[in-house]
Order: sequence, then C-alpha cells, then structure tokens
Amino acid sequence: MNAAQQEQQLDTLAAFLKAAGDPLRLEVLQVLGQNSFGVLELCEIMAMKQSGMSHHLKVLAQAGLVEKRREGNSIFYRRRLPPPQAPTEKLHGALFEELDGRALDAGTAERLAGVQAQRAAQSRAFFARHADGLPRQQELIAEYEQYAEQACELLDRALATTPAGLALEIGPGDGRFLGPLAARFERVLALDNSEAMLEQARRRVTGAGLTNVELVCGEWPQDGRRLPKADAVVLNMVLHHLPSPAGALAAAADQLTDGGVLVLSDLCRHDQRWAYDACGDFWLGFDEADLVDWAGRAGLALRESLFLAMRNGFQVQVRSFERVSANPGARDGDVRVPSIREQSGNE
Repeated sequence: MNAAQQEQQLDTLAAFLKAAGDPLRLEVLQVLGQNSFGVLELCEIMAMKQSGMSHHLKVLAQAGLVEKRREGNSIFYRRRLPPPQAPTEKLHGALFEELDGRALDAGTAERLAGVQAQRAAQSRAFFARHADGLPRQQELIAEYEQYAEQACELLDRALATTPAGLALEIGPGDGRFLGPLAARFERVLALDNSEAMLEQARRRVTGAGLTNVELVCGEWPQDGRRLPKADAVVLNMVLHHLPSPAGALAAAADQLTDGGVLVLSDLCRHDQRWAYDACGDFWLGFDEADLVDWAGRAGLALRESLFLAMRNGFQVQVRSFERVSANPGARDGDVRVPSIREQSGNE
C-alpha cells in the first residue's frame, strides 16, 4: 500500500469515527436498524426539525453508514451494510451489533411505534377499499401458482427435520395457501389485519372443508404475542405490505419453536412504482442482502433460496430460514447465527 492509499484509508476511518461520535446520530442508526424511514418520519421519531435531521443524515451518508433509495415518490433512508474489504468493515459491523443490543430511549420508542401505527392504518384502509379487486392486480406482478409451488418445495424439505404440528401464515390474503398448509400440518392459524380479506379466506376454507384452519384478525407483529409458538411461519408476498419488514421477521423468529422454519416469498428490488397505487405496496421489493441481514439479526439461519422470473419484469425470491441452536444442548435463545457474508455465500 502506497502513501496516498494509506492517507485515503485514514481519511475514511476519520470520517467514520466522526459520524459515529455523536449520540443523536447513534440513536438514528438504532432507529434505522428497525426499518427504513423518510426524513419527515425520522423528524417525528427523533422530535427534531428537518434541517437538523438532514444534516445528520448527510454526515452518516458521507461516512457510509446510511444510504437512501426511492420508494414511489418518497426517499427513504436505511442503514448500509458493512462494505467488504473497506478499512471500516470491522468497526462498522461491531457498531451495528452494539447498537442492536441496546434498548431505544423510551420516548423515541414511543414515537417510533406511533409512526409504525400510522403506516399500519394506511395498509388496513387500502385493503378495506380494494379487497375484491386486489388478487387481479397482484397477478400482474406475480402468479400465485409459480411462487406457491416453490414455497411448498422449500417447506417440504424443511419438514423432513421439523415437526408439523402448527403453522402460522401471516397475511393469507384470499386464503389460497391455506389448503397446502392444512394438508401438511395438524393445525393452521392465519392472521390478517383486514376483515375483508379474511372473509375471502373464510369462504375458501369453508368451501374446501378445511377443519384444521383458524382465521384470526389482528396486526403483525403486535398481535403475535397472543398466538402460540409455531413449527412454521409463512409470509407469502406480504412483507412488502408491512410497515416494518425487519420487525416482522424478528417477530416471526420469536414465534418459532427451536428448529422451526420460516418460509418467505417476496419481490426482489424493483422500480415499478405503479405497484404502490395498484397493490398498496409499502416497499418496492427487497435487496437480497437486506432479507438475510434482518433474518440473521433475528436469530434465523438461511436454509435455501430460489429466484423466479415473473411477468412484467418482476423477480420473486423464495427463501427458507431455520431457528437453530449452536449445539444440541444449547438453551432456548442461545443461538449462533452465521454472519451475513456466511449466509450470503460470500466468504
């Protein structure tokens, strides 16, 4: 390494340390560990003016700690994963790990919950208005038969080592996947925040004579605490509708028994903004590394991944994760999860 490269690395390290050396910026990074947020949402959560928040976000972005991306007509900020081989890589990862292990300030946590509640209310209102026509709109993005078949395959392979007692499906929509679940599990619970969508699922369940399926109206993850532990949790094309994807995966991990499996299908990152208005999407799909990162932080290890090309240029990722212990004698909660790079296969 020559002198110029050495000096550049030191400059990078100095900018990183300066950005991380402010208590408010550290709290912003804590909040962004929960989800992606727009500037105005962050202002509300942090109880500060937009000018001040924009300054702090600029400092964090210049240090490589956050990045922004467009979702529809809005700009959202999120934490940036530690860049491999960067001089700050180890510090970057250690900082996020430390922040994720600390509880948010009580006032900040309360305001964060308020912003999440606003998002959830928007979602409920959309599905109440568009329940009847939504399946047709969603078929323009992803055909159910394609991703459902792959989700079943991943689930079947996981069931070779996982009990098939109770399955929980989050956001069952019109209930098409409840039949395959009912055939594989002794009991199936389905949780949805839309009574209109649950009514469609109820008609399907009744028509198919599925006596081992129970439908529950509630919010995820808030109402997950009143549900029993499950051997499998399924989120089929629902994560991009939820106000807090990272929180949803963390709650799914908590809901699983040891050795339980999470099966997830969702859109890969895209830029087709019409999906906001047509389908009520909160997020334009997800980067692969984000899902693996969120799952890993929640205590889930990646089992398998499949990628499917859909119509109109969309791509779907179908993944299975397992809640595993480091060794057979480990206590519940003593989980060793592979690093992001291990799970992504980038080692």
